[in-house]
Amino acid sequence: MNVEKKSLTLNKSFGASAERVFDAWINPETARKFLFATATGEIIRCEIDARAGGKFTITRRDEQGETDHVGEYEVVDRPRRLVFTFGVPRYSPDSTRVSIEIVATESGCDLTLTHEGVLPEWAEKSKEGWMMILGNLGRALGD
Repeated sequence: MNVEKKSLTLNKSFGASAERVFDAWINPETARKFLFATATGEIIRCEIDARAGGKFTITRRDEQGETDHVGEYEVVDRPRRLVFTFGVPRYSPDSTRVSIEIVATESGCDLTLTHEGVLPEWAEKSKEGWMMILGNLGRALGD
């Protein structure tokens, strides 16, 4: 059976510069403050090799145990574009694709996140998760 996968797109404006927002995604010290972080979980590992072909692993520990979030960078074009595969092996062996587009504005920047290849049963949870992450990013940048 062939399931039609979803594509999710979210937009958020930041008061921070495009460079600061882009760098937050690839700097382990900053990324651990917002990427996959939750109120009840602790990021215990954040390894990022931010280059085309480089990989990342971010591990969160919470009441359900340890969960790895993994991927490989396809495009690293500072400060405009970041594209990476994304997977959570605990829940599925499959990977999806995430694109981050950042456009500088007079007051900071606009970010568009597109997550492709999402299974329909994960679409709403994925959207909620990315909205939380973008909110956490704003707080991590003092936005």
